[in-house]
Amino acid sequence: MQNSLKDIPQIVGDVYRKESRPVFAALIRLLGDLDLAEDAMHDAFKVALEQWGEKGVPSNPRAWLVSTGRFKAIDRIRRESKFDPLQIQHIEQIEAKTADPSGQVDKKIEDDVLRLIFTCCHPALSLDARTALTLREVCDLTTEAVASAFLVTPSTMAQRIVRAKTKIREEKIPFEVPPEHELPDRIAAVLQVVYLVFNEGYYASSGESATRIDLSSEAIRLGYLLHALLPDPEVAGLLSLMLLHESRRPARTSSSGDLILLDDQDRSLWDRNMIAEGLSLVEQAFFSKRAGAYTFQAAIAALHAEAKHPDATDWKQIAGLYSLLLRIHPSPVIELNRAVAIAMHKGPEAGLQQIDAILGRGELNNYHLAHAARAELCRKIGRIDDARASWQRALSLAQQAPERRFIKRKLSELNA
Repeated sequence: MQNSLKDIPQIVGDVYRKESRPVFAALIRLLGDLDLAEDAMHDAFKVALEQWGEKGVPSNPRAWLVSTGRFKAIDRIRRESKFDPLQIQHIEQIEAKTADPSGQVDKKIEDDVLRLIFTCCHPALSLDARTALTLREVCDLTTEAVASAFLVTPSTMAQRIVRAKTKIREEKIPFEVPPEHELPDRIAAVLQVVYLVFNEGYYASSGESATRIDLSSEAIRLGYLLHALLPDPEVAGLLSLMLLHESRRPARTSSSGDLILLDDQDRSLWDRNMIAEGLSLVEQAFFSKRAGAYTFQAAIAALHAEAKHPDATDWKQIAGLYSLLLRIHPSPVIELNRAVAIAMHKGPEAGLQQIDAILGRGELNNYHLAHAARAELCRKIGRIDDARASWQRALSLAQQAPERRFIKRKLSELNA
């Protein structure tokens, strides 16, 4: 069925938003090169703009785009090869994989996307490179958007992404889901990247906004994809953790963009459907007998989500879960969170003693949230000068505009 020519740009745009990453992943499998696959994908969408108005939208746009992109790539290599034997061999290898890939696209596509994620998150790449490449190639964020997330210039980020792709090509990093015996270590690297992307979206490290919904939404989308493809408890645990945190987004900031702390949030604004899904996932993961760090964090988030008001929060159980989490994932930040939970359960003096011990070891001295937590506990026990000094230290370290406004309000309240 033919479509009106004026509708074609919108139709192709809709297909691009839905299918570009699966098409790209399939072309990587067929062509064996990230850059060649990206060029082929864009060539295919250009042909779609030219042909679909006249010939109609194909019944399977994804398969059509993969097949068209593959042929375009072969034409490109032939034009540029100048009878280079290696390039001719490359063409033969592409053609040998399948004469017509369209029939295999739907069957293989989910595996292709998963292969792309594991390739972008390969441990041979640095963590920054993994995260940047995942945002660019899996999430399809622009280089400018990725650069903004990393607080670097677009040219710096473009060079970083190029170096990562070069390393994949030169070290022949395979485009594959790792074998079963490597999967536990490799899935940990993938989940780490997804979690980093989500954290930057949920609690932006700097800038004018407290959150970045584009990043947290992409992380959750990746979480759903991984959960559908990999029956791993920690995948379920991470997805649960992200959903439970994201459910609170509408209540975390005021209409003017100012921060609202957990105890002061309007809990009627929390997304109950998201909470229900997160609770179901964490229950499955927690009772799998293979619960890991993400699952323990999700269980803590679940206790917050289940509390109908702040006073109903089970801080004793939260402190206990943080103690268990510390055993499997030692971290001064987790220790700080446990100290806050202890303060809520046993009183501010007990929590303050823990925080002072962390800072006394020289850990978290440059972490503004540690000084903010100390300031609030000092205020509660009447140590106003100490509270003021800690708030001032937190202000000197905070990079996010809403956080800085919040800390300045706290200092003004102390002075008043």
